Amino acid sequence: MGTEKTNAMRLLERGGAAYRVHTYGGGALSGTEVAAALGEEVSRVYKTLVTCAAPGRYYVFVIPAAEELDLKKAARAAGEKSVEMLPQRELLPRTGYVHGGCSPLGMKKAFPTFLDESAEGKTIFVSGGKVGVQVEVACADLLRLTGGALCSLVRAKAE
Repeated sequence: MGTEKTNAMRLLERGGAAYRVHTYGGGALSGTEVAAALGEEVSRVYKTLVTCAAPGRYYVFVIPAAEELDLKKAARAAGEKSVEMLPQRELLPRTGYVHGGCSPLGMKKAFPTFLDESAEGKTIFVSGGKVGVQVEVACADLLRLTGGALCSLVRAKAE
């Protein structure tokens, strides 16, 4: 099945990054449902979350699909006192992407981007910029193309 190129794919190509496109049906799914639909380990599927700290200050966090963003760790990574999730209604106008199809690559404007340290040295799946499309890409290429940084971003699991 041919998939039309998204801004995320164009950016990967312009940056000389190797990637593979994976598609699934069913609309906007949770990250764990995406992993199941692709037949992949959930630990390799990452979700893209957009936050705001103050008017005009936005940050992108890429974390494992089954995990929760620790807002305190996110704020610390961004050098802010606090960050909060961007309201869903603001996602499309701010990034150019819809919920369930938000990629860390190819947003309307480049925002500071942070990847969870669990991605280091791995090839991971992130949204290809459209619901139903994922791109498999090396963490190193994502970091290079987004100007991103690796840090600890997820909430610790309760024992």
